[in-house]
Amino acid sequence: MGSERMEMRKRQMSVQQESVAGTTAPVQNEQPGQGNRGSNACCFCWCCCCSCSCLTVRNEDREERNRRASYDFKAEGNVDFEESLKPTAEEVLLWGQSFDKLMHCPTGRSAFRQFLRTEFSEENMLFWLACEEFSKETNKSVIEERARIIYEDYVSILSPKEVSLDSRVREVINRNMLEPSSHTFDDAQLQIYTLMQRDSYPRFMNSPVYKTLLKTVPEQLVES
Repeated sequence: MGSERMEMRKRQMSVQQESVAGTTAPVQNEQPGQGNRGSNACCFCWCCCCSCSCLTVRNEDREERNRRASYDFKAEGNVDFEESLKPTAEEVLLWGQSFDKLMHCPTGRSAFRQFLRTEFSEENMLFWLACEEFSKETNKSVIEERARIIYEDYVSILSPKEVSLDSRVREVINRNMLEPSSHTFDDAQLQIYTLMQRDSYPRFMNSPVYKTLLKTVPEQLVES
């Protein structure tokens, strides 16, 4: 039985070697009428018996990833810069006066974003910032592309970063997406801004994050 298994194994190895040799054979050995199918063979078809646009699709996917990465870098470049800033004592006090003053301050947005991260709702700030950047765009082709990216990242129900929008606002966005403009997400941005103001901002004011920053403020500034 052992010798029979060895003989069978040798035959299998021989067949595999012949298959490999066949796939690596020079192009000039191909049968007439076959053309250069090997170079266009589907990545899932080892026999090279078909011709498909697999490589083309792969290249298009790579270009799409590059475009998205480029946009993400632009959209969140300001966020990364803001996180590197340190707030002044005056700024920390301003944050406690109103949510508007907090959001108009780069260091305030940074501190608030870090707080939202602890509550697993950072996507609200990221969406708002993306909309801010998007609203400044004037190039029509860029607007259409970025609108699609923002929709896929924050509005689509399939996205892990989906923000909480009511049905009315979603309907408005869906209509706007038929012909995107720099105002496509205005209603959604306002709704998320209001949500953060009413829900997250009061908790931020009472959070250890803000209280720790308040401790760095000189007493004379607090009293004034």
